Amino acid sequence: DMANSRCIVLIGSHIGENLHNSQVQTLMQALDQGATLITVDPRFSVPASKSRYWLPIKPGTDIALLLAWMHVLIDEGLYDREYVARHCVGFAELARHVRPYTPEWAYLETGLAPERIRETAHAIADAAPAALVHPGRHVTWYGDDTQRCRAIAILNALLGSWGRAGGFYRQEKVALPDFPAPKPPEPAQDWKSVVQADYPLVSTGISNRLVEQSVGDDAFFKGWFVYATNLPMTLPGAVEQIHAAAQSLELMVVVDTMPAEITGYADVVLPECTYLERYDDLRNKAERVPTLALRMPAFEPRYESRPAWWIAKGIAEHLGLGEFFPWEDYREVLDWQLRQVGSSLAEMEQVGVKRFARKTAPYFVDGAPVRFNTPSGKIELYSRLLEDIGQDPLPNYTPPDRPPEGFYHLNYGRAPAHTFGRTINNPQLFELMPENQVWVHPAVAARIGVRSGDYVQLENPLGVRSNRIRVRVTQRIRPDSVFMVHGFGHTDQRQRLARGVGADDAALMHNVKLDPVMCGTGMRASFVRLVRGDEVS
Repeated sequence: DMANSRCIVLIGSHIGENLHNSQVQTLMQALDQGATLITVDPRFSVPASKSRYWLPIKPGTDIALLLAWMHVLIDEGLYDREYVARHCVGFAELARHVRPYTPEWAYLETGLAPERIRETAHAIADAAPAALVHPGRHVTWYGDDTQRCRAIAILNALLGSWGRAGGFYRQEKVALPDFPAPKPPEPAQDWKSVVQADYPLVSTGISNRLVEQSVGDDAFFKGWFVYATNLPMTLPGAVEQIHAAAQSLELMVVVDTMPAEITGYADVVLPECTYLERYDDLRNKAERVPTLALRMPAFEPRYESRPAWWIAKGIAEHLGLGEFFPWEDYREVLDWQLRQVGSSLAEMEQVGVKRFARKTAPYFVDGAPVRFNTPSGKIELYSRLLEDIGQDPLPNYTPPDRPPEGFYHLNYGRAPAHTFGRTINNPQLFELMPENQVWVHPAVAARIGVRSGDYVQLENPLGVRSNRIRVRVTQRIRPDSVFMVHGFGHTDQRQRLARGVGADDAALMHNVKLDPVMCGTGMRASFVRLVRGDEVS
C-alpha cells in the first residue's frame, strides 16, 4: 500500500529500473506526500537516488540487518504490542532469538554504522503501521532466501503493517470461473515425490532438479516441453547439465517467439506468435481493486507462428485428447468467462481493462476476526512447520562467502529498455540499449588501470571468461562489488544484432547457493575479476 505509506524500505528492490509502472506511480505518490524512503542496496540505484537513507550494505548480509532492526524494535519497545498480541504467535521465542543481534554486532557483518541502523529503525517505527518493508519480486539471491523473506515478513508483523493502511492491503481478484471442460485424469506417477521429495513445501517444479533428473539412461524424464524459457541463459551454472540432458532426452520441444539459445537443442520448434498477435488468458491478478485485463491481437500472426492455445489444442487432438479442449477458438472461452461476471469479449475488446467492486474490505476491520494462511491462522513468528521438517523455525544469519583476493561480488539487475534477455535483438530496443556495462568503483578502476569506456572481460575463479564488456566507473557501487544488467551476451547466430554483444552474467555464476527450504538457485554469491583490454582474449 505504498501510496499511503509514511515509510517504505526497499531491500534489493529496484522499483524504477523496470517497467512495473503502477508500483513506480504509487511509490512516487508516497514520496510526493513526504514519505521516508530507505533503500538497502550495495549499489546506488534509481530508488536509492530518491531515498532519505541509502544503506550500502555488504552483499549477502541482509538477514543481519533485518535481525538488528528487530532487536531495536523489541529492545526499545517500538513494536506494535497490541497487534502482535492479537495476530502473532511465537513472540517470546523471537525476542530471545534477536537479543544478541545488536546494531554493533550487525556493523561487523553489514558494514553499516550502528547509529545508522538505529536511526533507520526509529524512522520505520515512527511511521508504523503506515510503514512497510517491501518483499521484492526476484528474491533468489544468496541461498538463505526463504529465511530472508520470512525475516521481512516478521519485521512487517512487528510494525503492525499487515492488513493496515500504508502497510499491506488485502488483495482481491475477480471470481472468474473456469470454462466447463472434463477434468483431466490424475497422473500415473507423482513426479514430485521422485524429483523433489526432500523439498516438501515446494508446490511447483524446481528447475535445477528437473534438469538433474533428465540426465542419463535411467533419467526419470524422457522428454521436455520448454515454453518461453531460455534455460542456458537463465539457469545459472547449468549449461553443462543442459547439454547432458539434451543428449539423454528422447524428445525436446521448444515453444518460443525468438531464436533463443534453447531452440538450438530442440528436436522440434513450435513458433509461437508474439503477444501483439494473439489472445491470451484474462489477466486476473489479486490487487487492491479486482480487475480483468484482456490481451488481444493487433495483427494477424506472421508466417507459421501460432498462439499457444492453438498449439496445445492441436497436439491434444492428435493424441486423441481433444475432449479436454471443447471449443474451436479461444475467443469462445474468453467470452464465456466474461459473461459469467457480467461482461463480454466484445466489451473487453473495447475497454481493454475492467474494474470490479471489492467484496471484502482492503484493511482489517477493528474487532473483526482475521485468519492468516498458516496452520495456526496467525502470523507465525516461530514456525513449527519449518521446525517439523528440520529447518530453522526462526531466521538465522550465516555469513556469506567472501571474494578471493582480486575478485569482486557479482551483482546483476534489470534495465527499463529490455525484458530480461528476450528483447535484446529487437531493433528498436537494441538502439535504446545495445550493450550492458560493468559498474566499477573509482578506487578499483584506478587499481586495475581502467577508465570509463574501456572494454574488459570478466573472469570467475574457475577461469570462465565473458565476452568483452564496457566499463562504467562510478561511485554508485561499493568497492567490493561490480554490477551489470542481465540478458546480454547471446550466442545464437540467428540473433543478428544481439549475438556476441555485451556479457552474460549467468555464464559467470560459479557459486550457486541452493536454498535448503525451497531449492531456489541463489545467483548473487559469485565473484569475478576484471581482465583489462591488453589481456583480453
